[in-house]
Amino acid sequence: MPQIICIVGRSQSGKTTLIEKLIPLLKHRGYKIGTIKHSHHIFDFDKTGKDSWRHRDAGAETVIIASAGKIAMVKNDDQGTLDGLQKFFDDMDLVITEGYKREAKPKIEVVRAARHTDVVLKSDSHLVAVVSDINLNLNVPVFDLEDVERLADFIEETYLYER
Repeated sequence: MPQIICIVGRSQSGKTTLIEKLIPLLKHRGYKIGTIKHSHHIFDFDKTGKDSWRHRDAGAETVIIASAGKIAMVKNDDQGTLDGLQKFFDDMDLVITEGYKREAKPKIEVVRAARHTDVVLKSDSHLVAVVSDINLNLNVPVFDLEDVERLADFIEETYLYER
């Protein structure tokens, strides 16, 4: 199973931007990266009336839409936990999530001065690093928002070398 690292932080803190910067750096180093975006809202990207929607409406628990080079899966799942989703990434080296701050997985919190100045998860035993534009004194490594290369080094050395 791949290692999972959760990128967490308040809304508009820069989580997505950080993930967008990390993925190509880690891919360039030869790692296969998957991502999971946590949503607090029930979503549905399968359009009402389309064949795949009709399959689910008829009772299919899982529907895969496939074309050359791309697949999409819609699966009924009332849990949405990382442990339950991890099986879909068995061909990846690392799964980066956006969210899942309550999961017992390694977490990197993004703290951006324009949004807030405190580390929400500073007492979480799974917090492994913070990325911020604020000078913070913590018991975990703190990386500058723009120093994504050093953060990639940290992730690689801590979670990927032994894979």
